[in-house]
Amino acid sequence: MYPDNILKKAHKTVQKLADKKLTIATAESCTGGLIIGALTEVSGSSAVVDRGFITYTNQSKVGMLGVLDETLEAHGAVSEQTVREMALGAHNKSGSPITVAVSGIAGPTGGSDEKPIGLVYFGFYFEGKLKVLRHVFKGNRQQVRLQTIETSLDEILSYLQK
Repeated sequence: MYPDNILKKAHKTVQKLADKKLTIATAESCTGGLIIGALTEVSGSSAVVDRGFITYTNQSKVGMLGVLDETLEAHGAVSEQTVREMALGAHNKSGSPITVAVSGIAGPTGGSDEKPIGLVYFGFYFEGKLKVLRHVFKGNRQQVRLQTIETSLDEILSYLQK
């Protein structure tokens, strides 16, 4: 189901989390649970994977993660502000010291000049620090989602290797 490069990164991520005795939670919109799915493909992942929030709608972002209605109204679901609140909400609800949140426009419809197809915002909570990234990926829906998974794992691995 997942390409080998993603499975290898998921395996490394699970191993690094286990080595550091850390857990992870995800808050996923455009990937619909694929990030946590990649992590749980790894044997032994139950020691480090806490939970995943699939928050595809604005209502679920508010209800499950505590994203503010005001944030969604002012900036939209696909925004730096929203993924910041999603990542923090995933930490607050799970207690996991590492969280990743993603919200984007995977296509093939839904884009605009301001927010093109392929735009993905990433929010990371790394042991008390928030980090947000913005990427515009090329490709079809599946390719955008796979690139989102890979970028998430790359960023988590980069943090864990410090």
